[in-house]
Amino acid sequence: METLLGLCVGVGLSAACGFRVFVPLLITSIASYSGHLTLAPSFDWIASPAAIAAFSVATLLEVGAYYVPWLDNFLDTVATPAAIVAGTIVTASFVSDVSPFLRWTLAVVAGGGMAGVIQASTVVLRGISTGSTGGLANPVFATAELGGSIFTSLGALTIPLVMLLLIGTALAVLGKKIHRIRSQKVAN
Repeated sequence: METLLGLCVGVGLSAACGFRVFVPLLITSIASYSGHLTLAPSFDWIASPAAIAAFSVATLLEVGAYYVPWLDNFLDTVATPAAIVAGTIVTASFVSDVSPFLRWTLAVVAGGGMAGVIQASTVVLRGISTGSTGGLANPVFATAELGGSIFTSLGALTIPLVMLLLIGTALAVLGKKIHRIRSQKVAN
């Protein structure tokens, strides 16, 4: 049961990595350092003061960069593989008491996959925003993505099963909306 719960927390945090790469890592780092959660033994470095400092600087730079008009779309290109790697690492850090092969398989497929799906969705939405508003609405999306990352990270740590249900529902709704928007564009 502990492994399943750890996987749920890790996948929830991976989803948050899809919104912002470093916010969930910073929240995990602070929560681990303060003793509120325990990571798999080989991931103790995440709870170090050096990691907190590095994740803090990276978070500030990432959040700020998404408010620069031309940089936000470029950052999406770089953030996609970074989100998948971060999602994989954060999931692996919560899965313990299994073989390393199973840990990393779950981390890559579930964690990296979830981060990739969320990140790809935000890329599509930012592209639609840029195309339809000339980028004027992108700061609104940047703020929503930051809020989504914080909310999802905190939810994954406190109510992981409920958070996974919410994430699944949100992905289903978002998928339908994206499909409808694309269908309308093709029809026009």
